[in-house]
Amino acid sequence: MLVRFLKILPFLLFFGILHAQEEVVYSVYFEFDKFSLDEKQGKEVIAFIKNADSTRIESIQIFGYTDDVGKDAYNFKLSTNRANTIQNKLIESGIKNKIIVTIEGKGRVLIEDDIVENLPEKRSKNRRVDVVVNLKELPKLELPGFYNMIQKNHKVGDHVYLENILFEKGSSKLTLKAKTELDKVALLLLRYKTIEFEVQGHVCCTPRNQKEAIDKDTKKRQLSINRAQSVYKYLAFRRVPKNRMKFKGYGNTVPLGKDPEYDRRVELVISKI
Repeated sequence: MLVRFLKILPFLLFFGILHAQEEVVYSVYFEFDKFSLDEKQGKEVIAFIKNADSTRIESIQIFGYTDDVGKDAYNFKLSTNRANTIQNKLIESGIKNKIIVTIEGKGRVLIEDDIVENLPEKRSKNRRVDVVVNLKELPKLELPGFYNMIQKNHKVGDHVYLENILFEKGSSKLTLKAKTELDKVALLLLRYKTIEFEVQGHVCCTPRNQKEAIDKDTKKRQLSINRAQSVYKYLAFRRVPKNRMKFKGYGNTVPLGKDPEYDRRVELVISKI
């Protein structure tokens, strides 16, 4: 029996405002071709729900999955049975059915063609049910340190979220709109000559057990790194000194909680002033 707990705190970085939307996910793993729970698993999934802030629980979603072994129809039924098992356990424990808005079997999870190592382990991670607790928004908070353009008086740790620098799906190539935005950024960086920073690349829409996505041009699983490097290279082309910049990919680990397109992004994080 394996249990996974994942807490995601997405945030929006527009105009210095943080919208704290929270999604808490708990995963229960099943044995091959099984959909039954043992006593310990049942207690743990119930405790997960009851330990959440009941005043903020808006809804619960339950999604069942299987590994990629077997036929689609059989796996769809198995994943649905797994989801129903969790739903029944929650209702049996006194959790109101009306807040469980989704019970869905998703069928099998395909494994990327480029993954050849540790297949048994990766398949075991797909024999699961994800219980998603959606929590109501916290009040909006004024949050210093988040900007949508380079400022004169930054502090170390400031984030510059460039909302016009978004990428196409699976791509690390800069769009014309992104280059126009970076031209403005470069002019400001040349004006404020002491600012040093890290270019942080991000991706959307990848399974949680695969933090990084594949770049469709290079065929390598380093899309967020390539996006950060594209911005780094363009700023260097615009004569921003390379010794003031570093770049790093963060995969899908820092979602904004909006439409997925907004996670196909880069941010600048001030490292020295």
